[in-house]
Amino acid sequence: MKFSLSREALLRPLQVVVGVVERRQTLPILSNVLLSIDGERLSITGTDLEVEIIGYTETTQVVESGEITVAARKLVDIARSLPEDAKIDFSSGDGKALVTSGRSRFTLATLPSNEFPSVDVGEKTLELSMQGRAVKDFIDATSFAMAQQDVRYYLNGMLWEVSENNLRAVATDGHRMARCDVACDVSADAPLSVIIPRKGIVELSRLLTEDGIDISLGSNHLRVTSANFCFTSKLVDGAYPDYERVMPKGGEKIVLGDRDELRQAFSRAAILSNEKFRGVRVLLSSGSLKMIANNPEQEEAEEEMSVDYSGDDLEIGFNVSYLLDVLSVLKGKDVRLSLSDANSSALVEDTSNDNAVYVVMPMRL
Repeated sequence: MKFSLSREALLRPLQVVVGVVERRQTLPILSNVLLSIDGERLSITGTDLEVEIIGYTETTQVVESGEITVAARKLVDIARSLPEDAKIDFSSGDGKALVTSGRSRFTLATLPSNEFPSVDVGEKTLELSMQGRAVKDFIDATSFAMAQQDVRYYLNGMLWEVSENNLRAVATDGHRMARCDVACDVSADAPLSVIIPRKGIVELSRLLTEDGIDISLGSNHLRVTSANFCFTSKLVDGAYPDYERVMPKGGEKIVLGDRDELRQAFSRAAILSNEKFRGVRVLLSSGSLKMIANNPEQEEAEEEMSVDYSGDDLEIGFNVSYLLDVLSVLKGKDVRLSLSDANSSALVEDTSNDNAVYVVMPMRL
């Protein structure tokens, strides 16, 4: 195997792929990336057996085609350390890979390409095409609510639900929930639901740009392809909870407020909240919202701001971090909070965009 290319042409796909390569591996081959030449195109593949990413780039010269695997992090570090306009020559043979550029010369150990695992994709059940930016936006609007290392393994990921001309994402950790819809051109006889693992969602969000993408869903995989990459993730085998049941109904106490003012006020109150429980009390009265936070050191923060509210007085507690997460992903100027009583969840929405809704459970303080 022997080819040449520019530093940028090698570094771009390597940075796409390297995020999925774990630093500590039980199998040595999983610390490597697979380099493969097809015509003038170089494919670089990384996998952790759950998620696989292939990055594509064009070479300037191919002397000999082939496949080989080399250490991912070392190859990235070498490419990064070279001058910006450097030309790189790559060759392999006798269990070694030689990377040369100008007066720099690196000899790397290799492993056979036939030992490199591939993710089994199985049958496709549904395909659709979308703009990458639209998918990235709806992932970013919901991914913060995914659980981390929850024993309910199906919560450590995101639900994607495809119905007629609509793609919906749902994420929850049992304390808050995010739901977002995006319109798409797809025909679905019956809604199709899949759960994508957390790592897959994080890596996919990192890859998406303005470019168009093709999405294919199967019984055990999700595959997303663009001109520059091919992303494949196994799916979580489990039943996602019925999220419609936890959507608050009939919240007659409606609060309208400036999103940025609310976010800044909650951020200031959070400074003196309990570091472990992050609780803040919200006191609603006509035209006013007051927030009070205190901690075991007997310190207290109090914030008050004007809001559009004309209902009965209400005192309710929340984890301030959950509220700040929601206020940080909303884009509009004003936010709407729908509340019922001190023991019911709050519904948080952007007044200028009804595609996303957020549910935050109250906490006792």
